[in-house]
Amino acid sequence: MSGKTTPTDAMLLLDNQLCFALYSTSLAMTKLYKPLLDELGLTYPQYLAMLVLWEKDGLTVSELGERLFLDSGTLTPLLKRLEASGFLTRLRDVQDERRVHISLTAAGRKLKSRAARIPGCILSATQCSIPELVALTQQVQALRQRLVA
Repeated sequence: MSGKTTPTDAMLLLDNQLCFALYSTSLAMTKLYKPLLDELGLTYPQYLAMLVLWEKDGLTVSELGERLFLDSGTLTPLLKRLEASGFLTRLRDVQDERRVHISLTAAGRKLKSRAARIPGCILSATQCSIPELVALTQQVQALRQRLVA
């Protein structure tokens, strides 16, 4: 084999893969969040669910799943753990037992004030300006939309 790198070889280099850049960045971001979330008694997926509920309480499991791009099979155990921790309640709809409504408890609402410092910690760790982070977030969201379309 020759020492020349062909265009096909370059396309198959790990460092040229968008998927790996996103994956490894996601791992680094989750690692950054871990000690901050440990203080709250939350895992990263639980934190994401709480963010959505702090934004709009009283959603159904399916509405929460749509917002987080997760199916109910993934969400149900996560929500059961949050309920066991006293942060939310789950209640079946009396008119349609397939629908489960999620409501924050007082402890779940109170947790929001403790979580308020997390975005500043993340901003500091990224060493990005707010406009840079907003632009990057919008680019990644646009990419996600194109991929799921």
